[in-house]
Amino acid sequence: MKRHKARNGEPILAPGMDDGQELERSATSEEIEHGEYTKVVKLSYDEVDASK
Repeated sequence: MKRHKARNGEPILAPGMDDGQELERSATSEEIEHGEYTKVVKLSYDEVDASK
């Protein structure tokens, strides 16, 4: 599988792709078998001030 480098550190997704839906979908057994998957880590920042 040919790899493309991301421009400016940004991930490359096909135009019209629903980012959230595609990135949350689990790889199929066949995709895993062929190494056609990427591990995705989702981080969330909580901006609530605990002192209030």
